[in-house]
Amino acid sequence: MKAIHMRALRTLGSIGLSLTLVLSFGAAGAAAAASAKTHDGGWQNFLTSDSAPLLRSWTHPAQAGLPAGWTIHNGVLSKSGPVDDLESTQKYTDFDLELEWKIGREGNSGVFYRATHQYDEIYWTGPEYQFLDDQNAPDGKNRITAAGSVYAMYPAPAGIVHPYGQWNKARIVVRGTHVTYWMNGHRTVDYDFGSPDWKKRVAGSKFSAYPGYGKASVGLIGIQGNHPGAIAIRNMRIKVLP
Repeated sequence: MKAIHMRALRTLGSIGLSLTLVLSFGAAGAAAAASAKTHDGGWQNFLTSDSAPLLRSWTHPAQAGLPAGWTIHNGVLSKSGPVDDLESTQKYTDFDLELEWKIGREGNSGVFYRATHQYDEIYWTGPEYQFLDDQNAPDGKNRITAAGSVYAMYPAPAGIVHPYGQWNKARIVVRGTHVTYWMNGHRTVDYDFGSPDWKKRVAGSKFSAYPGYGKASVGLIGIQGNHPGAIAIRNMRIKVLP
């Protein structure tokens, strides 16, 4: 998950405009929410058949639609090489997020959550559910950075992720300080924000350089795009938890 390039810090004005995956704030948020499809049980789609009205770029927050390099066809969001990260247009506190993902050979991507604009990169505040070609990507050599891990924080068990080119199912449930991951129907990771174990792991990781990492109780959901390789995502939906 090492960044390929650094982005310039946004101004306060651009921070006010920024976001990328789900809904908008204020009146714009109400309009976006009305246009999104809501399903039984309060689930809401991020992606529709041939459009992604709830997506925009992290690095170009005022840009309408998807940034260059991202495409959507028949409800599948994809990219084939390094592109801008995406993020939600709504902040979330407690939620249940489900999606299917398919990685290309040597691909590296992931989903961030409870992320903020405090720093230049979204992963400096938001933990990541890692998407990876475990067999061929360098991060696959260590379970703490392999597919399904809380990147560089908590390892995922081996033998659950499908090989590159095949679809995997991911689920992230965040309620209060507790976070649970599932992959392909298996419960793989449980942890608690702010616990002694969490603090110890942060202190021993590269995230110790960013005091805001994992501190937000409400934040954005993001999709990592700025790493090599292809990623495809479909059936992405979210339910806000009471």
